[in-house]
Amino acid sequence: MRRCAPLPLSLLLAGCMLGPNYHRPAIDTPMVYRGANPAISSTASIGAERWSEVFHDPVLQQLIRTALQQNYDVRIAAARVLQAQAQLGITRSNEFPMLNAGAEAFTERNPKISALFPTYDAHAVQVGLSAIWNLDFWGKYRRLTEAARANWLGSEWGRRAVIDTVVASVASSYFQIRELDLALQTSRDTLASRQNSLHLTQVLAQNGSASLLDVRQSEQLVYAAAETIPDFERQLAQQEDLLSTLLGGNPADIPRGLALTAEPTPAAVPAGLPSELLERRPDIRQAEQTLVAANADIGAAKAALFPSISLTGSIGFESYQLKNVLSAGSRTWNATGTLTQPIFQAGALRAGLQLTRAQQQEALLTYKQTIINAFRQVSDSLVAYQKSREYREQQQALTSAAQDTDRLSEVLYQHGGASYLQVLTAETNYFSARLNLAQAQLNERLALVQLYSALGGGYQD
Repeated sequence: MRRCAPLPLSLLLAGCMLGPNYHRPAIDTPMVYRGANPAISSTASIGAERWSEVFHDPVLQQLIRTALQQNYDVRIAAARVLQAQAQLGITRSNEFPMLNAGAEAFTERNPKISALFPTYDAHAVQVGLSAIWNLDFWGKYRRLTEAARANWLGSEWGRRAVIDTVVASVASSYFQIRELDLALQTSRDTLASRQNSLHLTQVLAQNGSASLLDVRQSEQLVYAAAETIPDFERQLAQQEDLLSTLLGGNPADIPRGLALTAEPTPAAVPAGLPSELLERRPDIRQAEQTLVAANADIGAAKAALFPSISLTGSIGFESYQLKNVLSAGSRTWNATGTLTQPIFQAGALRAGLQLTRAQQQEALLTYKQTIINAFRQVSDSLVAYQKSREYREQQQALTSAAQDTDRLSEVLYQHGGASYLQVLTAETNYFSARLNLAQAQLNERLALVQLYSALGGGYQD
């Protein structure tokens, strides 16, 4: 036994690992993002910043923290990481010998058969240690461990991708709530103002200074503002329910912090280098780990074509007398070496190898597709943020002009210089402009959230 003990170790060390070693595929990475502002440094990126540095509203920050603790998608993703980690431990255990210890004791009485075979009692005790070791001569179990480790790392990047999505969803939902608050307050303020105008028109009509048509048109303004309030209240309640679900709780009221316009938006957002996106975006890293696992599976499938070597042995003591069970004369041992070569499997092993190669090609294409989609999302987000900002600036100027028009038409009407139809048109345009401005302010912030997420930000904190 002592002379043969080094043999398994030497066989293992002399073995090799079949299959290709992983190397990151060459990717055609652009030098700069399409739509990036050339005036901004290309090295910095908003995607590298923590979400608490991007979203400044303290209430929003607290909502995000609550979501990261209680959101079910985040918790499910964390459970998947634990599963993959446990699976790695199970797979890696196949690389090592399996040892088992056991003890057995029995007693029996045999009846008398004849004078030559009288009744007798038999007692025996056996204590032993057994071992089995499937030598990883061709690297099968090491490749399977490599695949399991990649799956574990992939699940961790998947968890970070879920965190990124949850952070973006909470921020977007919160901004939509604040926009609906602004739109609802605009409708209520407009309704109150138009009700006062209706009362004044009715007084003027009673005194002969306004017609019945003016009264009816003034009523239309009141009803037009009033009908928007229930719809905004419905949208607001549903959006609060959605955000409550993201927070992992039942539908409830959502606290408010800064006004929508108080959340700062930078004039230009640094995008960074496209090559850094391969390291920062969790979905790209997850796709790469899937490719690593598929690459390792090829080696495991190749190893299945070659002989498998296993060593088994046991050592122990066996005696019919308990007091002598550990004596030198009661020692027992055995050792066995087995070599098994697959000969005929009806093509199953080679088909399995072809399957793993096809799966590796699929994972490679998926990895490259994920990168291309990521570059497109960043480019789209850069354009969306810049154009949303420009649109909001124009809508702000339009709203200011509509406000002046509404004020001047009211003054002219009171002095007989304008018809009430002009007042009606001016008030309608101003009300629509205010609502459109609130939507434009929301779209600008949603575009910022989308750009931050596209650049791989959101899971850092």
